[in-house]
Amino acid sequence: MKTPIKLALVDDEHLFLLGLKAIIEEHKAAQVVLTASDGTEFIDKLQTATDLPDVVLLDMRMEPMNGIDTAKHLREHYPQLKVMILSTHYRDTFLGYMMKLGVSAFLPKNIDPDTLVAAIKKVYEVGLYFTEEHALGIRQQLISGQKFAAPHLQQTEELTPREKEILKLICEQYTSSEIASKLFVSIRTVEGHRNNLLAKTGAKNTVGLVLYALINNMVDVDQHLVQFTVT
Repeated sequence: MKTPIKLALVDDEHLFLLGLKAIIEEHKAAQVVLTASDGTEFIDKLQTATDLPDVVLLDMRMEPMNGIDTAKHLREHYPQLKVMILSTHYRDTFLGYMMKLGVSAFLPKNIDPDTLVAAIKKVYEVGLYFTEEHALGIRQQLISGQKFAAPHLQQTEELTPREKEILKLICEQYTSSEIASKLFVSIRTVEGHRNNLLAKTGAKNTVGLVLYALINNMVDVDQHLVQFTVT
């Protein structure tokens, strides 16, 4: 019988962590041997672990130690450990930086479970996973001379006028299709702006985006509190 891949999961969302563990172990290709809620806890556990993982899946935005800083530490102190970053703050423009950082795969959290398992296997076997689309994006960055920019993890990152416009429409409960029609853009463009909003605000979902807009006085508080109140 083939030995399963030994996997570590590091994420500050406990329910997501449990769900991810269940999905991965259901495929029987990997066994979760270690979990943690942030980089500091993970590194502490590594120091005393008797069964070290082969691959680790890191969230990007965590406190007190985020996924970027954790990946840097692991590259220096545990170079044999293959690092994958799985995040809601995914953007194609971060791919080059992740490769430079030594990350074996950088993927969005809403990835299809079968694709995620396939990526874990590929990283374990050859040390790297990226799609043709990823390769094209990195090539374009190199040709254009763009720097491999690091992700901005601060929640105060400035929103563009278009992102603010889309955020207000999200708060008014318009769907991506409706927003695209209203603004005369493609649904893919709207989804791209939505992903940028999640990355910049630190929100995990639509509710988080609405709360961000309310807290920062970007929409009418009384109107939207009534709109989202259960009666």
